[in-house]
Amino acid sequence: MGARFGVAGNSDAFSEKYRTTAAAPKYLHEMGLDHYEYQCGRGVRVSDKTAAEIRANAEREGITLSVHAPYFISLSSVEPEKRDNSINYILQTCDAAKRLGAERIVIHSGSCAKMSREEALELAKDTLMRARRQAAELGFEDIVFCPETMGKVNQLGDLREVLELCKPDESFLPTVDWGHLYARTFGELNGAEVFGKMLDEMENALGHDRLARFHSHFSKIMYTVPGGEKKHLTFAENEGYGPDFEPLMELVARKNLSPVFVCESAGTQDIDALAMKNSYLKELGKQK
Repeated sequence: MGARFGVAGNSDAFSEKYRTTAAAPKYLHEMGLDHYEYQCGRGVRVSDKTAAEIRANAEREGITLSVHAPYFISLSSVEPEKRDNSINYILQTCDAAKRLGAERIVIHSGSCAKMSREEALELAKDTLMRARRQAAELGFEDIVFCPETMGKVNQLGDLREVLELCKPDESFLPTVDWGHLYARTFGELNGAEVFGKMLDEMENALGHDRLARFHSHFSKIMYTVPGGEKKHLTFAENEGYGPDFEPLMELVARKNLSPVFVCESAGTQDIDALAMKNSYLKELGKQK
């Protein structure tokens, strides 16, 4: 099957040309991309009409779909009400995904607040598994939960923590946001050797099958010390920040992996996703 490449939301170029997100699958197909991540970051508001149009267009153009759940989800909140609300947001996202024909939903893990990282992780695991059970009861058992690595140091969601969140249910896949991990380590997580170790860590924790199918976000990100992520950049205007995508594309091609790469560049996510795909295809050609 091979890796798939697409965008988070709509690029500046798309928005100048089209007024409706329903046109996104056609636009992406014409560019040579094959995935679209629908954004529900500020709340799940997708009408049946819009969902049906996007789904039909995506099926016709061969575009796979995922949905980003609301940003305000906090799996690890010390307040039970906030964790319950987070479960509701996840279920709303599952419903949207089902109507859109999307297989995966991306979920933020939350913060550590004033507790230890291990305490926060245990709360997050419990919330995620409760959400999973409720999702199955509502007929959403085929929707794949993809907890995401986070970009700020005080947030729950380094690579180990996200892999731990995925362990309790074999259907869970990690969303490895390479830019977030680069930012929260102040630029340390970059380059072929480091990326290779990260892929090995994923395989050791979750097995080869889930490594082969992982979900992923990629963009260059500006960071501050000691906070971490500050803002998303474009590949053209990276201001000296990373991470670099070429070593990762080489590894994915060489290991014959089939992840989904969703580009989150600031406004040029379509152009940058295509640069990643072309790099991957070039590396894939060298393997034959």
